[in-house]
Amino acid sequence: MERYEIVIQPLSAFGTLLKGDTLFGHFCWQAAYDSALLEGNLERWVSVYDRQPFAVFSSAFPRIKREVVTYYFKRPDIPFAMFGKAPDNRNERIRSVARIKEKTWVAVGGDLKLDLMRAELLTDAELYWKISQNDTGSETLKDAGKYLGSVRTVFAQPHNSINRLSATTGAGGMFAPYVKENTFYCSECELVIIILFDLEATDIERVVTGLKRIGSWGYGRDASTGMGRFRVTEYNRLDLPDATDSDACYTVAPSVPGRNRYERIFFRPFVRFGKHGDRLATSKNPFKNPVIMADEGAVVIPNNREIFQRPYFGTPVTGVSQVNPETIVQGYTPYLPVTLEPKNESRL
Repeated sequence: MERYEIVIQPLSAFGTLLKGDTLFGHFCWQAAYDSALLEGNLERWVSVYDRQPFAVFSSAFPRIKREVVTYYFKRPDIPFAMFGKAPDNRNERIRSVARIKEKTWVAVGGDLKLDLMRAELLTDAELYWKISQNDTGSETLKDAGKYLGSVRTVFAQPHNSINRLSATTGAGGMFAPYVKENTFYCSECELVIIILFDLEATDIERVVTGLKRIGSWGYGRDASTGMGRFRVTEYNRLDLPDATDSDACYTVAPSVPGRNRYERIFFRPFVRFGKHGDRLATSKNPFKNPVIMADEGAVVIPNNREIFQRPYFGTPVTGVSQVNPETIVQGYTPYLPVTLEPKNESRL
């Protein structure tokens, strides 16, 4: 398989977070309408997805490109003791835990390898400062706290049901306001999506074409109202993960780990309440069965090194739709190799 990074610039708010499994679903709809995006038809590649995935998408994460490239992923969902040697003093250990809890991002270098014991953790304010500043001035990272901005802000948008015949909210107690949450990225932020694809099925130009169309027409909820717009700014080839000196995987998209593939796994549960898009959104049952997944940021310690023989982790999910039985959920995820130091007896 080939591995690329695709860089996008958000142009609007998002009603649905940019997660790998949803990006995969959007690309499948593009391939359903444009057979040129895949060699052969979509049905052929869906039928072998459990054995030969044609594409695996990561979620979108911030990237800063200056003298060097640095990626900022979600802080791994692991015990705090795995980030470094715990202080011997009990009060210091408590303060150390409090500091780590505030750090929601982890910096990863251009080699896309993660060393948990030496990882740089950042708060949202610190990452916003790095994105919005030149990072070469007299200010230092400790000044980041004075910035009120955020890399990603959630805004509650009030709505109300409308009677389309009378163009009013109705009478007789029909006023029923509700709120939807939309996500905004700071104006300077650029996001990166890591994509794996099979050269037998497609190539990077066709993948980028599909993403450009998604960005132009809108991604996720309320795309018809102008939400979910982005533009593709660049794409670059990446080497496949080199896990020679690594002993764990860090996942960068929601995944379904499967059975008997790992010794231990640290993760935060994520339930995908899926819904069909496009023409199936108006079918008699547009809702998919819920899927319990390990959210991005999981750390997987495999039971043998066979897992490192392929650049993705997880298993796909079928049987989630009653109106379209062929529907699949991307339970796969690209991963970053993780280095674990010997276990520390001192715990936070």
